[in-house]
Amino acid sequence: MNRYEFKVNRVFGDGSAVFPDEIIIDRMNRLVIHRKPKVVGCKETKIHYDTIASVSCDKHMLFADIHIETRGGREIIVRGFSRDDADRIMELLSF
Repeated sequence: MNRYEFKVNRVFGDGSAVFPDEIIIDRMNRLVIHRKPKVVGCKETKIHYDTIASVSCDKHMLFADIHIETRGGREIIVRGFSRDDADRIMELLSF
């Protein structure tokens, strides 16, 4: 499988409970996509693997936050993943 999609928990995420944030890892195109759905449309941020400087995970009792920083100083923080999903994201982005 070349495309992995992870949605935050509706209770613990920062965004809307109706439209949870998601991270999509597209290994074929070497992209990480952060998607913030809205009532109409969505906001998407795409980061190429080559521009990723670091990936870290803050684990809490019931959920985890993912931090992705680029070489240009841009940072994506997505809060509210299950701990298992966060572990899988970290595994997929460790290269």
